[in-house]
Amino acid sequence: MATEVVKRLINVDEYYKMAEVGILKAEDPVELIHGEIFQMSPIGSRHAAIVDRLARKFNQFLTGQINIRIQNPIRFDRNNEPEPDISLLKYKTDDYASSHPRPSDVHALFEVGGSSIRFDREVKAPLYAAHGIPEFWIIDLDTNQMEYFSKPQGDAYTESRVFRPGDEVRIMDRKFSVKELLILS
Repeated sequence: MATEVVKRLINVDEYYKMAEVGILKAEDPVELIHGEIFQMSPIGSRHAAIVDRLARKFNQFLTGQINIRIQNPIRFDRNNEPEPDISLLKYKTDDYASSHPRPSDVHALFEVGGSSIRFDREVKAPLYAAHGIPEFWIIDLDTNQMEYFSKPQGDAYTESRVFRPGDEVRIMDRKFSVKELLILS
């Protein structure tokens, strides 16, 4: 008689309870995706610098129009609470103090990837599309390019485009040169 191994997934409430009782610590770089806890890759100095640069540029040009979050949770559903590198959200005066943002609050999400690039493309992109995130950007540290995904349908984006350092991108109706957003190696 064959036995089937069943994976036990957790939900967001259990995830928070694990942190509350000390199983997960605040400094643990983890996120909940499809009911599983994933340890995030360590953040290198170039990765951190690009996240800081993006946040500074967006704050400079979009202040008072949106909320910008850096590596903070977005509550997708009962089993998913990713922490994108940058989230551009609908503006709320309380900065989402009353609850984490939901997919309907999101204008665009950004992931900066080096060693995590495959996870960003194969796990996060379908997750973001399935939850209707209108724009998803991946900054690929290895190739010095920005990948843009839009028009989610099911668990895929129907449009994508790659931008290189000589190109311009439009984010929230503002033009930026790719070169000014990236720190080229």
